[in-house]
Amino acid sequence: MTVIVYSTSTCPWCVKAEEYLSSLNVHFEIKDIAGDKEAAMFLVKKTRQMGVPVIQIGEKFIVGYKPDEIKAALQESKII
Repeated sequence: MTVIVYSTSTCPWCVKAEEYLSSLNVHFEIKDIAGDKEAAMFLVKKTRQMGVPVIQIGEKFIVGYKPDEIKAALQESKII
């Protein structure tokens, strides 16, 4: 199961999301949507949102830094 954090380099909530995933020993990929237009367009298409962070866990997208929701999705996906 893939975990992807869509972020930008200037987003403090993105850093918090990445730190949280790291604290749970979850391996994840970071996609900086400021420099990756394809990832940005994919994100808008899937979530209809332009804000970050967005955490993708499998097919689920969590918009914003929501630790409880992130943890629940990780447990549901049997990542943790």
